[in-house]
Amino acid sequence: MDELIDKTVPRHIRSEGLKIAGPQSESEALADFEKMMSANQVMRSHIGQGYYDTLTPTVILRNILENPAWYTPYTPYQVLTFALYPCINQHF
Repeated sequence: MDELIDKTVPRHIRSEGLKIAGPQSESEALADFEKMMSANQVMRSHIGQGYYDTLTPTVILRNILENPAWYTPYTPYQVLTFALYPCINQHF
């Protein structure tokens, strides 16, 4: 594992490991966490801002962005089964 890490993660960006103190209460752990996180810089997020003046190919729109399989957990067979099951169950 060390050899893999040496080949893939540059040494100058590796952390020195976790410096974990002994057991802490929840409030102590949160205080330490807030102190550690205060070193982060708050940046502006551009996620979801979109691209302008670009053309998305139709094949991408149709097969990726507009494909209901990406946003519904059900297959057409499952939808049909869920819709018909109550009807069948009432008649038998």
